[in-house]
This record gives sequence, C-alpha cells and structure tokens, in this order.
Amino acid sequence: MSVNIDEPLTVECETGNYHTFCPISCVSWLYQKIEDSFFLVVGTKTCGYFLQNALGVMIFAEPRYAMAELEEGDISAQLNDYEGLKKLCIRIRKDRDPSVIIWIGTCTTEIIKMDLEGMAPKLEWEIGIPILVARANGLDYAFTQGEDTVLAAMAHRCPESEFSVRERKETIQNFFTFHSRKKEELVEYANHPSLVLFGSLPSNVASQLNLELKRQSIKVSGWLPAQKYTDLPSLGDGVYVCGINPFLSRTATTLVRRQKCQLIGAPFPIGPDGTRAWIEKICPVFGVEPQGLEEREERIWESLKDYLDLVRGKSVFFMGDNLLEVSLARFLIRCGMIVHEIGIPYMDKRYQAAELSLLQDTCIKMRVPIPRIVEKPDNSNQIRRIRE
Repeated sequence: MSVNIDEPLTVECETGNYHTFCPISCVSWLYQKIEDSFFLVVGTKTCGYFLQNALGVMIFAEPRYAMAELEEGDISAQLNDYEGLKKLCIRIRKDRDPSVIIWIGTCTTEIIKMDLEGMAPKLEWEIGIPILVARANGLDYAFTQGEDTVLAAMAHRCPESEFSVRERKETIQNFFTFHSRKKEELVEYANHPSLVLFGSLPSNVASQLNLELKRQSIKVSGWLPAQKYTDLPSLGDGVYVCGINPFLSRTATTLVRRQKCQLIGAPFPIGPDGTRAWIEKICPVFGVEPQGLEEREERIWESLKDYLDLVRGKSVFFMGDNLLEVSLARFLIRCGMIVHEIGIPYMDKRYQAAELSLLQDTCIKMRVPIPRIVEKPDNSNQIRRIRE
C-alpha cells in the first residue's frame, strides 16, 4: 500500500471519473464572502434542486444567488438565451443592485455550447453592471475548482498596478535600507513590494493570517476575492501573489501569465506546520528573517495534545474529492496518523510542489512511509486496495 520511506515521492494516475461534489456549490461560500455580488447559476432544474439541498438556506434569508433554469426549448434550439438572461439580470439589478453579477456555467451550458462569454460583454454594456462568466461544470471540474474558475475570471477585472519598475527598485532599496538601521527603530511594516493573497477564507481566518504576517513586518496589500468587488486589489508587474488553498492552480496561472504577477511557491496554511512553512516561504522574498515561528508552532501543538492523543496511530485512506487531500494528509501524518493512500481528482504538480515537498519532509520527520498518491483514482480499484 505504501512505498519505502527512502524512496522518492511519486504520483500515479488512473483513469477514473470524478466522484466529487458538484463545483457549482462554490456559490454557497462565495456569495457570502463577496458581499456586493450576485451569482446567477445557468442550468436545469436538477441544478436548482442541488443548490436548494446543498445550501439549506432559511426561508426568511435573502441569499444573493438565483437559478436561470433552461427549458427544453432553450436546450434543443437555444431559442431566447440572450433575452432570457437579460430579463433576469435587469430584475437582479432592480431588486438587489449588486456591484457584479457572476454567471456560473453548468454541465448543460457546456453540452449545448451556450456562448456565455459572448453574451456577457454585450449585456454588461446594456445594463451597466459588470458580468463575469465562470465555468463550474462537473464534467471538467472537481468540487472546489468552482471557486478557482470564479477567481480566475475575477483576476481579469482587477485594476492594473501603478507600481513601475523604477518605483519597485526604489522601494526595494528603501526596504533594505530600513533593515540596515538599528533595531531600536521600530515600525509596524517594512517598506516592501505589494503582496496579494488569493483564496476565499472566512473574514476572521483571513484577519489571523494578516496578523501573522504583520508580526513579521509584512503587509498584505489585498485579497482576491475582496470583501467587496469594488475593493479588488491592484495587480501587475512587481506585485507578489501567494495562494492559501491548493485548488487554485487556474487562478495562479492567470495571475502569472495574464497579470504578470510573481507567484510565491509555498505550502498552504493548513495546520500549524503548514502555516509556519507558508510564512517561512513568504518572508525571504521580502528579505525578512522569520521570528518566533518555531515557538508559536510548538505552543499550538501543545494546545492540541488531547485531540492528538485521540487520532495518533489511527489510519486514514483518502478517496479523492476536493483537492485538499495532500495538505490534509500532511497535517494528519504530523498529528501521528497513518495515511495509506492519497486519492486526488486533479493535481497541478507545479502549484503544489512546495506542499508535496513538505509532505515528504513530514514523512521523514515522523519516520513513516510516504503514502501512495493517486491522481484521478478509479473507485473500484480503491475499494479493492482498502479491503487489502
């Protein structure tokens, strides 16, 4: 079931289908995170039933999402796609007045080749509200990748950074000048290039990460997504970006290739060990020597002692669902658990390179075999391996 502890980490690939939750469920946390947004899911009644069951919204609540249900005529002949969506968006503008409307494409729109990207710019010009298109169909994407497509679309709408090459050189020069001063001169933040973090987190968790970086004199310039669409961070050449979730490879690629940002390759802040490694990767980029991280991590592990005693020595088998599997396995191995296999629907080995390296280091530290990693696992084969 597992490779030898001395062997290098390898990733196998099977030919199974995605056995995951539908990616349109990303609406459930994104509409709450982006407070001035409205999500319009374009699909069939099946999608509507799924959203109703998955989100479980109270009858008195007013969630900022809706279904544009395609009828048989729309699916067979694409009769009134544009006019139908136009009526819905005008009603949304009148009732909710959002700063942005986000169309979520589903399996049906993919199958009938519905041109959402072609209709959106025209309608956006007509009604005067930004309209973003994100593909979140279960044919191509796993559960959490719905968020990835939304953030990748949103990255195109971020304002361009005015941080010129000359300004960047001056900032870096001033930054190192600051660090050459005496320790008695204390300031809250170092003067360094912009840092933007991408990934959706609850506000209190995002604030904690901001605070952890502030302890190291590093300022977070913005988040993607921001609490409000109108507060999207500036992006461009000279802006550093770092992800906080392992399923955002499309967003990372968009930020690097289209927005010319510089990606900080780091493990993900999942667990005390991951958070420490994440900060330790960010600090050197800005010339900062990390302070006190080892002691803080040890204190957190000590506070978790009662829980660690419950799971230590127990085993876990990841069948693959949400692209968080590698990070969770690494954390659980550090907690003392035995991980037999890590199934994952899809993996971008470049984006998760630092996480895979940390997994290997954790296995060596805990003196356990490196788990078998299987991309796009076949469930029948997995069940057989579980029985074995």
